[in-house]
Amino acid sequence: MKKVIILILATVLVMSCKNDKNKKQETAKPTQTEEETHVSETLLKLNNGDLWMANTETSEGVQQMIQLITNFADTENTQAYLDLKVKLEGEFGSIIAKCTMTGEPHNQLHNYLLPMKSLFKDLEATDIARRKSGLEKLTKHLSEYSAYFK
Repeated sequence: MKKVIILILATVLVMSCKNDKNKKQETAKPTQTEEETHVSETLLKLNNGDLWMANTETSEGVQQMIQLITNFADTENTQAYLDLKVKLEGEFGSIIAKCTMTGEPHNQLHNYLLPMKSLFKDLEATDIARRKSGLEKLTKHLSEYSAYFK
């Protein structure tokens, strides 16, 4: 069931994105490798030195994720990490479903959100140290939201 939900969320994320992959490739410098182009396209950046305007639901969702992590105390319990992962993915899915952003703010939001998917995976690792590390990385990543969005 979890895999189906994750698959649905990934599909919604891809389909909700307004970017046409071909347009991205047309704007890439011809001398860049495909990997370099991908990195430059997904680099999170400011709006000419200013924060991007995010819709209320996105900001609330990120704040809810931060609160879930702040309240997480059972750091030695592997099942607790799995439960946290499910809750975080639920908020992540809610952010995607309620996204009304368009244009470059929308693109930058995707650049911010996509790295979380791999961090969620770390919360289900067999090694408790990797789970803890993943939680630390996710905490740091979530704290960076306010450095790019208002």
